[in-house]
Amino acid sequence: MIDAEFRSEERFSRLSLAYECDAEKDAVKKLVETVVSKYNIQPEIYTTKVSNGKEVMVIEYHDDIHRESGPIFDEIMKSLDITVCS
Repeated sequence: MIDAEFRSEERFSRLSLAYECDAEKDAVKKLVETVVSKYNIQPEIYTTKVSNGKEVMVIEYHDDIHRESGPIFDEIMKSLDITVCS
């Protein structure tokens, strides 16, 4: 199961996606690349390992004055069938 967390502040927004296995990792990576490539603004993307063997992909938009990242994050979450985001 993929867990999602969203955070937003003035001119900054971040979506974190935590996954457990290689299949989830590959699905998240491929989908994020596909969705992000459709838009003009480009995020900073990085991954980090966390406890219990999970890994997290973080998608950050800086200087997002007009909140353009919202539709991008919505598309990512809908495509991954994520219905709950903390």
